[in-house]
Amino acid sequence: MLWPFGSTWRPVRQRRRDTVDLRWLSARTWTRRWYPQGIDLGEWQGRRTLAVSWFRQDLAGTHLASRVTLVDLERSRHLDILLTVPRDGDGDADELDPAPIHAGGLAWFEDRLFVAATRRGIWEFDLSDIRTVRGADAQRLAGGRPRGGRTTALAAVRTRVHPVSLRCSYLGRVFDEAGIPLPRVLIGEYLREDTGRIGEFTIPGAGNEGFVEEDVFTPGIARMQGAVRWADRYFVSQSDHLRPGTLWSGRREALHEERVPLPVGCEDLALDLDAGLLWSLGEHPWRRVVRGIPLARLGVDSGHTDSTERRT
Repeated sequence: MLWPFGSTWRPVRQRRRDTVDLRWLSARTWTRRWYPQGIDLGEWQGRRTLAVSWFRQDLAGTHLASRVTLVDLERSRHLDILLTVPRDGDGDADELDPAPIHAGGLAWFEDRLFVAATRRGIWEFDLSDIRTVRGADAQRLAGGRPRGGRTTALAAVRTRVHPVSLRCSYLGRVFDEAGIPLPRVLIGEYLREDTGRIGEFTIPGAGNEGFVEEDVFTPGIARMQGAVRWADRYFVSQSDHLRPGTLWSGRREALHEERVPLPVGCEDLALDLDAGLLWSLGEHPWRRVVRGIPLARLGVDSGHTDSTERRT
């Protein structure tokens, strides 16, 4: 599968803030139909790739579709994959419908993509079985009205639904002290009050078992949008409407505000220890950016150990 020619993505390094800001060169910058939400890193066709989730709604706020955009950071190319569910509940079904989820967070483990489904747990999608859909079906699964033309799209199909006791607003990865990714995730709750919880769960294997709760705590932060953990250090994003977001970091019992601002309308977080960056993104039209903050600015030494050990 080739990266589509002409699907460009421009990395812009803003030296004033010493960040890496990535921006869209299309209507994705301002559209009010698609909103970016979750973020994580993985490997696609042997290349380090950034994944960004989006949900689509109409102007009345009705959910229409969700997708994941895979971004090749080196070649400035991106690829959209629609998130879908089998119409009859069987993962092998031919009839598909759009996945009706907010997709507020991502956790990417090899061919397994876990997506936060808010009040409906965590949904799992299989990236090893990407389907090609055409014509009216492609337009419908993207949340558009069927029309003429030779539309072609790629679709990932939901394979499992994992019930979780938390609200599942966002989803983040966990790394050990050496920077090796663990088979665990942080699942958190977005609430306007400071009573939102963050839970750590072991992801299920190939059997029928579900997510196993390892720990749950309440950090006392309102409007949490994302969380990741590296060893005993947590990073938590907090949104503030149309103002820059706040990054909290530290041990769980001593989280403190960092002076480095997050994007306006900040959302999910992802650790990129190979590049020494903490990624976040902003969702608001005209302010959309995917921002990589150097961990060195946060007083963290990423170590720069052998990246092959860290690949998922």
